[in-house]
Amino acid sequence: MITVSEILNKQELSKEDIIYLLSITSKEEHDALIKKAYSVKESYLGKNDYLRGLIELSNQCKKNCLYCGIRAENSKVSRYSISDEEVLQVTEFALKNKFTGIVLQSGEQSNAHFTKRITELIIKIKKITYPEFRITLSLGEQSFETYKEWFDAGAQRYLLRIESSGEELYNKIHPDNELHDYKTRLQCLENIQKVGYQTGTGVMIGLPFQTIENLADDLLFLKKMNIDMAGMGPYIEHTDTPLYKHKDLLLPILERFNLSLRMIAILRIMMPDINIVSTTALQSIVPMGRERGLKAGANVLMPNLTPGKYRSSYLLYENKACIDEEADECLDCLANRVKMIGEEIAYSEDGDSKHFTLRNRISLEFNEKRLS
Repeated sequence: MITVSEILNKQELSKEDIIYLLSITSKEEHDALIKKAYSVKESYLGKNDYLRGLIELSNQCKKNCLYCGIRAENSKVSRYSISDEEVLQVTEFALKNKFTGIVLQSGEQSNAHFTKRITELIIKIKKITYPEFRITLSLGEQSFETYKEWFDAGAQRYLLRIESSGEELYNKIHPDNELHDYKTRLQCLENIQKVGYQTGTGVMIGLPFQTIENLADDLLFLKKMNIDMAGMGPYIEHTDTPLYKHKDLLLPILERFNLSLRMIAILRIMMPDINIVSTTALQSIVPMGRERGLKAGANVLMPNLTPGKYRSSYLLYENKACIDEEADECLDCLANRVKMIGEEIAYSEDGDSKHFTLRNRISLEFNEKRLS
């Protein structure tokens, strides 16, 4: 019978290998996987972790995803939209605190007014920052033209989580209509790459109806898609969502946490030079959850810089961590916690995905040879 040690010494992991690693139950084997992933992280990326200042721009959303607390039909949500002036104030705070980038995240909207607003906001942000300052967008499904307009305005990264790469499970966690179409989601991810963004996606871990085989397929999907960055985290239920009625199907919350660590670890081994976020959802389960994500192979943190008065209204799931902390308190705490695990925050680096840089260089060299 094959052992964890033998699997971890392979050059390539098969689906069967991934299933075996995800199914680990012993602490000794789990720790061996985490240790291997961390050694890969050290070898390729060192012990520096990157910060992305998260701004939750708006909780207005046209979608009705069955797992999400800010879904359009949740009438209990107090809707908001942060003004451009507030976003610029947060950006200045980020600059003052040596961030090299921010993330603009929002409930999904796709109309001419929203598109124009984001374009103009990107331009305003670029005017008060410097060329190396990175803008990441997480604004859902848009047209190819919109993605290009925002890229041309100055955004460099885009995160669009697939949530589940399998169409059958995807359809179980979304309404059955054109607004929640699996193939549209895939096409959007392809368009984001074609435009030229550093492209990120990710999945929820521990969903109802989800199998270990589904998660293995998710990891293989991320590799096949040749992504530059990933954001994966445990599914945490929200009482005001249709999916909550299936809560009895869920793994215990700590099992979802440990399964998420193994997903991060395996992805780090499979794609050693991409950026992987250690999500807030990990800390919502375990007090040092984000730090344990870093030790499992993640290398990006996204501290929440959203003004405090809005944070409790942007709850995709319940028991979200850090909604009561002011941004400066959160940063001091985070820096100390990262030091506690023997790592440092790379304040002076742009934190671009090394995978993206290499992918772009190879593509450029190939095109030059083809034209010569």
